[in-house]
Amino acid sequence: MASLMEDLISVLQEETKEYSKLLELSMKKTPVIVAGDLESLQHITDEEQTIVAKLNRLDAKREEVTGDIANVLNRDVKTLKLANIVDMLASRPVEQNQLAQTHDELKLVVEQMTRVNEQNRELIEQSLELVEFDLNLIHSLRSAPQTANYTRGAYVDGSSIGIKVGNFDAKQ
Repeated sequence: MASLMEDLISVLQEETKEYSKLLELSMKKTPVIVAGDLESLQHITDEEQTIVAKLNRLDAKREEVTGDIANVLNRDVKTLKLANIVDMLASRPVEQNQLAQTHDELKLVVEQMTRVNEQNRELIEQSLELVEFDLNLIHSLRSAPQTANYTRGAYVDGSSIGIKVGNFDAKQ
């Protein structure tokens, strides 16, 4: 049981380190998004993908260790939470303190990441709204107002005032 606790603490500490790296990258991403530097954004995203792959492996290992702990304690792995394991370690205060501290650090880093990612999401949404506005503006500048000319069937004929900037015609 002691080695399982050491494994769990070790995995959680590694996860905390990787999430901290991910948090740093997310914080670097904010000014890059504001500046609209797509090349730097792509580089940061590639680094994030590498870290996420490591986190997926660590998460699988954590689930494996937690499953082993649940088997030793004869508990259901689905209902066994980290806080429950901390409470069960009352007879081992050193491991209990270490596990609780690691859990709190991981929780803090994940909360900070959530906050920064939410901020980045809002910035990206605003950037997309600006792009959509620019596209609508360009589209409206390219089309001239319609005339009030009607056909014999009393429909607007759709002709435009002035010269309409058209698309390239490859047949000419």
